[in-house]
Amino acid sequence: MAADPQHSQWERTYAKRADFLGESASEPARAALERFEAAGVRDLLELGSGQGRDTLFFLAAGLHVTALDYVSGGLEQIGSKAHAAGTAEGLTLTPADVRQHLPTEDASFDACYSHMLFNMALTTSELEVLMAEVKRVVRPGGLVVYTVRNTSDSHFGAGIDHGDGMFEMDGFIVHFFDRALIERLAGGFDVLDIAEYEEGRLPRRLFAVTMRRT
Repeated sequence: MAADPQHSQWERTYAKRADFLGESASEPARAALERFEAAGVRDLLELGSGQGRDTLFFLAAGLHVTALDYVSGGLEQIGSKAHAAGTAEGLTLTPADVRQHLPTEDASFDACYSHMLFNMALTTSELEVLMAEVKRVVRPGGLVVYTVRNTSDSHFGAGIDHGDGMFEMDGFIVHFFDRALIERLAGGFDVLDIAEYEEGRLPRRLFAVTMRRT
């Protein structure tokens, strides 16, 4: 059977994502933790945990983190780092593809966090399905924080245009977000805040979206 080109592209884009992110906890994660602590969050779902830069930060703060990622090797690295740091007791590792049904029970988490996963090579329709799954697994009143590169980023409009707000450079596809897309994905949530950040080289320009499940 011939390989699915869309699936292969997703794997290539996801593989590059780990190299694209840094090692220390992100600024949006630090801001999110303040909100989580104020809201009494204990059980956190992290989508696209990568190599654990933010996972380990949340664990060190005493949260129980279910780290979900497509790449099992990255999850193994997180597990090893958490053991070394003495925080593995609060960690659950879950290999999964966010384009599929999330392998967790309804209303399982106080909050969901994701750093730059939503702007992977996901179509708007796939993002809508994913956000419906996030709504399903987060408890009523729970928080959702996600970050995405936005349309003021210098790479927006550059490289190969895949349509639907997605552009490819060096084999890495980014779905850039504007405020209209944020609102479109916010059904069943109250948008509490849309903060703007700069991160890394270029720099990358990000939205950090904070929502509460209604």
